Amino acid sequence: MTVLNVLHFVNCSLVILGWILVAGTFILCGVFLLLHNVVADTCVAMDEWVQHPTAKTFMDDILPCVDNAIAHETLVQSKQVSFHLINLVDNFLANFSNRNNQSGPLVPLLCNPFDSDLTDKDCAPGEVGFHNATEAWKSYVCQVSSAGTCTTPGRMTPQLYSHMASAVNVSYGLYRYGPFLTELQDCTFMRRTFTDINTWYCPDLRRYTQWIYVGLVIVSAAVMLSLIFWVIYAGERRHRVYTKQFMIGGGDHNRRLDQWRSKEFYVGVSLSKIKFKKFKIF
Repeated sequence: MTVLNVLHFVNCSLVILGWILVAGTFILCGVFLLLHNVVADTCVAMDEWVQHPTAKTFMDDILPCVDNAIAHETLVQSKQVSFHLINLVDNFLANFSNRNNQSGPLVPLLCNPFDSDLTDKDCAPGEVGFHNATEAWKSYVCQVSSAGTCTTPGRMTPQLYSHMASAVNVSYGLYRYGPFLTELQDCTFMRRTFTDINTWYCPDLRRYTQWIYVGLVIVSAAVMLSLIFWVIYAGERRHRVYTKQFMIGGGDHNRRLDQWRSKEFYVGVSLSKIKFKKFKIF
């Protein structure tokens, strides 16, 4: 394989790799352009849904929301359940555990965070809250016999303590997550989340995705133009090499032809001299 063939193979390989790079760059450009359009449309849809909550949009099919009256009624019901459950626990402790003929100090009552009208209220002195009720009541648990009666000082059996702990967990769940679930129900949480996303993230996402696909377009165009110029340059260079070789080859041919003609002339002259000598002798 000659040097020219090697150079031709290298040029073809580089051109093929270059076109593959151009195709891949254009594909990435299309992907980021699609991503840019999706981000822009999503941000616009979220903003319209937040600004016009009563308008019928496609977001209503994805996130079905209830009206504020139903959501408020759900919150009131969760507060009522938590209020009555805590009252049930406190009534049991006050009328059963702390009044029966059992040894040990009195069991502290559970703090009810709601008043009778379901407004918030502070805990009374000596009451325990949701965060420490189960730990505080552990010291009031007695050991029981096979008949289920206490054999050691204490005012609650392990089974009774387990029921009380379950009631505390349910009450705390309603108290802690009731408002959050209500916000999910009437989509207040989603509107607040969409507002934050549209304010803090959408502008940057739109700008950066636009920069990326514009940069990829520029890179693709630059590589494509470079390939075109390289193909033109390689073809012109190959043409010059072939022309130079042809000219060198043609010069050698003419030089060999002149040498051959000179030898033929010399031989012809020699033969003429020989014939002339022969004629002169005879």
